[in-house]
Amino acid sequence: MDPSPDNRSDIRDFLARRRAQLTPEQVGLPTSGRRRVPGLRREEVAILAGVSTEWYTRLEKGHIGGVSEDVLDAVARTLQLDDDERTYLFDLAKAAQPRPATRRRRKAADVPPHVQWLLDSMTLSAAYVTNGRLDIVAANALARALFSPLFGSHTTSRNGRPNFARFWFLDEASRDFADDWDSAAETTTALLRAEAGRYPDDKALRELVGELSTVSAGFRTRWAAHRVRIHHDGVKRLHHPDVGLLDLTYQPLDLPISAREAHALTIYTAEPGTSVEDRLKLLASWTATPAHRGDGSPDSGRPSR
Repeated sequence: MDPSPDNRSDIRDFLARRRAQLTPEQVGLPTSGRRRVPGLRREEVAILAGVSTEWYTRLEKGHIGGVSEDVLDAVARTLQLDDDERTYLFDLAKAAQPRPATRRRRKAADVPPHVQWLLDSMTLSAAYVTNGRLDIVAANALARALFSPLFGSHTTSRNGRPNFARFWFLDEASRDFADDWDSAAETTTALLRAEAGRYPDDKALRELVGELSTVSAGFRTRWAAHRVRIHHDGVKRLHHPDVGLLDLTYQPLDLPISAREAHALTIYTAEPGTSVEDRLKLLASWTATPAHRGDGSPDSGRPSR
């Protein structure tokens, strides 16, 4: 059975774009003669991967169901895919396997109480849990305070949950919040791409991508680039409206809450002994109070603006 049209289009676009990004020099091929297409030709990829041109052409058209892991490995090596891109290719192949032709909305998994207890125990780190669509499904008080522009965004009211993709692309205030907005937007789009590879029939995910593609030209451009991210960490610089500039290290960790969908626990921390840690501690001190606003973010001891 062939994959769904959406899945087949994703496979075709991903492989064609990666092939176009490689030069003959990068794979050790001679460069004599004029080339009519950017990057490698299909027949060159086929030779390097050890398959027939006809077979690779069929693969690049999206007919990936039933392809062996050895062949996928060979194609991944030839196209010089990184670890995330290789995982994405295998996810596309897995999603293309025969299955009931139903596209239904996955029931959201409830966050167990012990996960919220874990989050609440982190008083000097901002911690939250997201699903694959980048909805925040649980957070501690410091995360709600740190990401107050997101929790208070008009984009949150659309589905009742803060969503990073909607915030970055549909709320102009996000450009003031993130020091490197482009990087945040690129990473967010690449994470959604990876999720679409894992769950191409997830109706809620398709609706989110459709909404962003319709409203945001910036998202459409980044989505068409077909970049993929699965594992990501680093330093993010945020302009917080109350405590100013914060350079924070963040680390996402896989969190096995449900077999139905992927979740990640992300923790933001400041370097010990720095002024950034002092400002984060100040923000944390404002959350250490029983008084909270209706949106769940702290409202006591905070300077008025």
